[in-house]
Amino acid sequence: MSRLFWRRAATEQDATEVIDAIDPGTSPARSRSQGWRRLFAGNRVIWVMATVAIIALVAGLGLGQLIVSPGQAAADADAPAGGLITVPIENRTLANDVTMRGDATYADSVEVSIETGELAGAPIVTGQVPEVAAIFDTASIALEVTGRPVIVLPGDLPVYRTLRVGVSGPDVLQFKQGLNAAGIDAGALDSDMFDAKTASAVTALYAKVGYPAPTGGADVASAVSSAEAGVTSAQASVDSANGALTIVQGTSANVDVVEQGNLVRSAQRALADLQAAGTPTQIADAEDAVTLALARQAQALAPRDASAEKAAVTAAKAELTRAGETLSDARDGALAYLPAGEVLYLPGLPRRVDEISVKRGSSITGPVMRVSGATLVISGSATASDAALLEVGAPAMLAMPDGDQPATISSILPAEPASGETASGRFTVLFAPDALTDEQIQAVQGSNVRVRIPVSSTEGEVLAVPLAALTAGPGGESRVEFDPGDNAETVLVEVTTGLAAEGFVEITAVDGSLTAGDLVVVGR
Repeated sequence: MSRLFWRRAATEQDATEVIDAIDPGTSPARSRSQGWRRLFAGNRVIWVMATVAIIALVAGLGLGQLIVSPGQAAADADAPAGGLITVPIENRTLANDVTMRGDATYADSVEVSIETGELAGAPIVTGQVPEVAAIFDTASIALEVTGRPVIVLPGDLPVYRTLRVGVSGPDVLQFKQGLNAAGIDAGALDSDMFDAKTASAVTALYAKVGYPAPTGGADVASAVSSAEAGVTSAQASVDSANGALTIVQGTSANVDVVEQGNLVRSAQRALADLQAAGTPTQIADAEDAVTLALARQAQALAPRDASAEKAAVTAAKAELTRAGETLSDARDGALAYLPAGEVLYLPGLPRRVDEISVKRGSSITGPVMRVSGATLVISGSATASDAALLEVGAPAMLAMPDGDQPATISSILPAEPASGETASGRFTVLFAPDALTDEQIQAVQGSNVRVRIPVSSTEGEVLAVPLAALTAGPGGESRVEFDPGDNAETVLVEVTTGLAAEGFVEITAVDGSLTAGDLVVVGR
């Protein structure tokens, strides 16, 4: 439009110059007046718009001086007159809580290793591989290695040897106690000796889990047969030696005694005959014959030397004893026993499988799994001052995704410092949730939850005021400033205080004049 304006102006100027050239007598003032008239007439829209803009600007400036904003009006207003700030006395139940955050986990997570040192070949996992979240209890099967089970029993002492008849020690006592927990009679539980009764219990344990009990096999059976034959042979030797001794001792008592007796009596008869009619020489010879017969009789009656036969009997009996011991050992060796690699002791059964490190067909080269307690626990951390307010068995509330759930404090122990660090002075507090559903456990496991532990509370509703309503009197007594209303003077009322919680404190007027709804002054 500006281009059009200047173009028109230039054209009109040119026209004026032409007129002046034709009629030089025309007045210059008149020419300029006509030019301005033509300028206004040809650009009337522009001049109207400019006029409207100027009017709007002036109107805006005028209105701006008349309109006041709310903020400016409030700033320009006078301050309100000062007054009391009062609140009503309330009837309410007060409770003091200790609040903390806790991690929801399965406690006592440990790695599990299996003893494989006694295996003749590679320790290959052949079956019974548990799934994550599986539960181990007494007599569960943890794994199957080279076709043999690894049986879970309760206990703290790790496996370090094979148990068989004749061994004794704390590991035997632990095993017998584990058998008892499985409902199997293993003999006296205060005895640490692995005996035939314990071996019978081993057979019962393996029958319970569905596997044959380990025994010595064909070699042991052959040893038993050989030992039995040895006992039979040794017994025959004893019988033979006893017979020989009996023969030696029995001959002297029969044939020799009778024969020597006959000779003595014959000599005595001959002496009697000669004493009646013989010569002195004959009588002397007869007396000598009687003496000789008596001596031979005494010799015959004397015990015969049976030392060789007796020695033979003693040796045969000793051999029989050795053969019996060999047979007993062989028979004990044929009884069931517990290989070191076929039992896994875990404390605090039942246990939950958290992680599996092996699979079927793999070789065992280290820990095979990780297990933890089968019960979900909430582990929180408390300061020493908060821990002093807590006690084992006290109730607590867990802020679960689907609402508060009750729990119980199960343990309060000083927190163990990390390696190289000093004690923090804090305490680890464990909470046992009341029965949770599987869905609740899955929702909260591994998360951090809010735990609230009530440590004190009033018995029902009490009169309570904000802490800011309390003032101290000249003697240290507690007071509240009662506002009776109707512009009356406030009254200081002495009160006794009770539990303070949630910013409120329990009060009781010493003169009994306060009730719920009465106004008391705060902040003064």
